[in-house]
Amino acid sequence: MDLRTFLLQSPDLPDMACADEFVSGWAGQRLTKGAHLTRQEHPETGEFILLNGCLASSICDQDGKEICVGFYVSPCVVTPNIARTRDGLSLVSIVAMSDSALARIDSDELTNRMISAEPVRNWANGILREALSRKVDREWCLAALGGAERLAWFRQTYPGYEDIFPHTLIASYLGVTPVTMSRLRTSDKSR
Repeated sequence: MDLRTFLLQSPDLPDMACADEFVSGWAGQRLTKGAHLTRQEHPETGEFILLNGCLASSICDQDGKEICVGFYVSPCVVTPNIARTRDGLSLVSIVAMSDSALARIDSDELTNRMISAEPVRNWANGILREALSRKVDREWCLAALGGAERLAWFRQTYPGYEDIFPHTLIASYLGVTPVTMSRLRTSDKSR
């Protein structure tokens, strides 16, 4: 999908002139499968829209254990910079799970466009609300549900993602071991 078509899907960007002006600030970026869009603890100032492909977001603890914290399937907006960075450093690593095409704008440039254009401000604020809502939903899932219910929640929230992403990443995202994930999937198939 091209950026203009993606942006015109939003009710917050009321006309082509507004969308065309907004598109002018974005630059294209390509990633090959396995390449990093961002790396944890590295400087990061970008805002991204995934136009084609899929990405996974993770954090790494002091012992080197990687935990998946997000999935992106095109077309979609990657979690806004304000929610994935602190003091200009990325809190997460984001890797391409397939060859991917993105659009990028500097966070400060997007902020300036938000200040000068109400439709852009409404669009960006809506994106941030959606990202925070997804984060809260996942936290609720991890706190309130058992393994089988977590997998059911995942399937309902992210239909088809089991066919796109490695099950080890999904297990990590759901806070279960890969062995438990395999057992849950096998148990679910036998019903």
